[in-house]
Amino acid sequence: MTSFKTIRARAEARKGGKAQLARLLPPVAGNDAVALIGDDRILAEMTRRIFCSGFVWRVIEQKWPAFEAAFQGFDVARLNFEPDEYWERLAGDERIVRHPQKIRSVRENARFVAEVAKEHGGFGRMLAGWPKDDEVGLLEMLAKRGSRLGGRTGQYFLRFVGWDGFVLSGDVVACLRDAGCDIAESPTSKKDLRKAQERMNAWARESKLPMTHVSRICALSIGEKHAIEALAQMGDSED
Repeated sequence: MTSFKTIRARAEARKGGKAQLARLLPPVAGNDAVALIGDDRILAEMTRRIFCSGFVWRVIEQKWPAFEAAFQGFDVARLNFEPDEYWERLAGDERIVRHPQKIRSVRENARFVAEVAKEHGGFGRMLAGWPKDDEVGLLEMLAKRGSRLGGRTGQYFLRFVGWDGFVLSGDVVACLRDAGCDIAESPTSKKDLRKAQERMNAWARESKLPMTHVSRICALSIGEKHAIEALAQMGDSED
């Protein structure tokens, strides 16, 4: 299996050296910060990632203030008391993207967030306490108990709330496969996800880097060579 040292050297060569590569690595807040995230911001980020899935991210970002207003600041308690009529009106609200299934997911995820918060004293505290070497288990829980949080949507949700994990973007998967990890081009089976987890864990131990940085360096070590300025603007999307 290819060492992470080799992958990092390849990424540095592709991006113009160690300093240039370091510019492209996103900040990692750490679990202490994740534990303090309010449940409203958790639900907001779930919603943002769900609406971005299969859609132009830029459009969602431009509309986001209207999403905040339409969904009452994602106040979990308030949303859980709203009647059916409220949710039906949202399906016709021109301020947001009118996607009935995704709108329904907000209602379902408000219940999910409230349940987990009651169990752990806050959804962020649950995330902060989850073992860092078991992202696959956390993703499985999100997909099972939440709504529309499976696949890469769940991975991006974790990334954007600051949980230190990987995103199995096309380039990251290509890096794993190139390094000898026997997984499918679109790894969705439990077996493939566990293989990816094991390899990423090994690289994190080897490099002593946050998993977020391991994931990002993998993405930058292979695939299309974007301009440095464009990559800096992409932040941690890895897509």
